[in-house]
Amino acid sequence: MGARDRGVGGVVAVHAHPDDETLASGALLAACAAADLPVTVVTCTRGERGEVIGDELAELEGDGPALAARRERELAAALAALGVTDHVFLDQVPPAGERYEDSGMAWLADGRAGAAEELPPGAFVAAPLDEAAARLARVLRDRRPAVVVTYEPDGGYGHPDHVRAHLVTTRAVQLAARAGDDQRRGYTVPVLLWAAQDAAALRAGRAALTLGDEPRTGHRAGPLTVPPADAPLPSVAVDGVRVDAEVDVTPVRAAVLEALRAHATQVQAVRAVDGEAALVGCFALSNLELQPLLPSEGYRLARPADRAALAALEGWPLVARAR
Repeated sequence: MGARDRGVGGVVAVHAHPDDETLASGALLAACAAADLPVTVVTCTRGERGEVIGDELAELEGDGPALAARRERELAAALAALGVTDHVFLDQVPPAGERYEDSGMAWLADGRAGAAEELPPGAFVAAPLDEAAARLARVLRDRRPAVVVTYEPDGGYGHPDHVRAHLVTTRAVQLAARAGDDQRRGYTVPVLLWAAQDAAALRAGRAALTLGDEPRTGHRAGPLTVPPADAPLPSVAVDGVRVDAEVDVTPVRAAVLEALRAHATQVQAVRAVDGEAALVGCFALSNLELQPLLPSEGYRLARPADRAALAALEGWPLVARAR
């Protein structure tokens, strides 16, 4: 397996469920793959407790094994659309152990996600932190990426599995710097990034949304709405001065839209939008709110000391914002 496949010097993206890789970092993954940079995606669970869109697939909701199998196939199709050939489920990294399952969530009044009333057996949030992080550290020592990306501390919008993925990634980066029991020498990750959206750009993208010919009926398929102007922003949205790097979505828009469509149980109403500066496309999740695909995909430095290493990346589609 060559360097491009194994991730040496490239990017490792750590996400909680199938579809998060596209929703949070799809442009970066597609652009890096197109630039022949190594890309590895690590997925922590198979999304067993996700809500399901569409009458045709509605029977999968609540059937964890069946939904997991379906979402594994969706993930494979999405990764193919993005050009990613190296994928790892975290619980399959040695040493063998329990399967990490989707922990579930509950919607809170402010649009954030919170913990589910009951945790399923094998819930990812209940996995010992150092156990999960040690597995991810093995991946980092093996791939030796220039960049690792994951969620910010609140997981983008509060989902417990996203928050856990953030904690696991943070700890794994620490552990990777030490020699491991896998006989590999320690590896210090040069750049650790958190997915971010420029709050002003997100508001502008929301304001520019219009309902097109998206489905209006069916199981969690409509009617769709656009977010009200005063709707609270998720925690992934920050003041623009806190966005440290960005990827131009336009060159890889077709790949990102194809990957979004691949996640049919989770994403709907996917389409390109042309002639509008504030967005290049749109989509909706099971909450029926249309969301903008912004012209640029943003990231924050988890460690300010990484700024020089970020600026030094050559030939990358990830561009550091001037300071």
